Amino acid sequence: MSVVQVLREGGCGGTVAPTPLLHPSTMLDQAAQQWATGRSLSAATELSGYQAEATAGLHIRGPDSSVLQLIRKSECRTVADKRMHDIGAYRHGQDTWLVLAAQYVTPAPSRAPMFASRALQLVNEVRARGARCGERSFGPAGPVKLSGTLVDVALGHASDMAKHNYFEHEDLSGHSPADRVRAVGYREKLVGENIAYGPKSADEVVQGWLDSPGHCENIMDPRFEEMGIAYAAGQVSKHGLYWVQVLAAPRVETRARAQTETRAVL
Repeated sequence: MSVVQVLREGGCGGTVAPTPLLHPSTMLDQAAQQWATGRSLSAATELSGYQAEATAGLHIRGPDSSVLQLIRKSECRTVADKRMHDIGAYRHGQDTWLVLAAQYVTPAPSRAPMFASRALQLVNEVRARGARCGERSFGPAGPVKLSGTLVDVALGHASDMAKHNYFEHEDLSGHSPADRVRAVGYREKLVGENIAYGPKSADEVVQGWLDSPGHCENIMDPRFEEMGIAYAAGQVSKHGLYWVQVLAAPRVETRARAQTETRAVL
């Protein structure tokens, strides 16, 4: 491993920019040993318990005296990859297995103004120009406004799905989107919910919903007036992001109360 540190610190002999030294990891030592037994690099890393965002592996054969030259000649850019932060190694005879990795950092559940503002902008842009959702065409619709209450509802459901590793509109207590909206005191006449798993940005998740007819119809429904959106990172076997968008029309109090309608699309 010292050879790798020398090459990173020296920028592979000045051919690339110097990069920070790697942190030795006992989990990656185990991953390197598992990789040496024939497992794939990804499987070996997962078995070690290291949650990797990115990995790279080197298998070098030769005496210690030649390792530096072997890496510098063929794999220097790999070991100098600035994305990598940790390293593990396994040595057997004249064979060396090196595993470099960057650990997955779990994002905190987000309701940051910049994120919410971007999602709101994207939704209102498409509502303003109209859209085709599968076989249905929607003309322009009025803008929705961001509701802090609906953001809280969206964040609560996203966090619950992330914590308990499920992906449904109905939560584990049997509550629907409309139930969750009512539970926080929001008086609604119409509720819609879009959920997604995997996208990494507001742009990506909104576009994914627009490409799906049912989700798109929720976004384009002119009756909706407010929305909330949030995400949470998976905590069990999945480490991607769970997204929830809640759309609603607040109830206008009259003598005759309309029955609440719920539209939820996976």
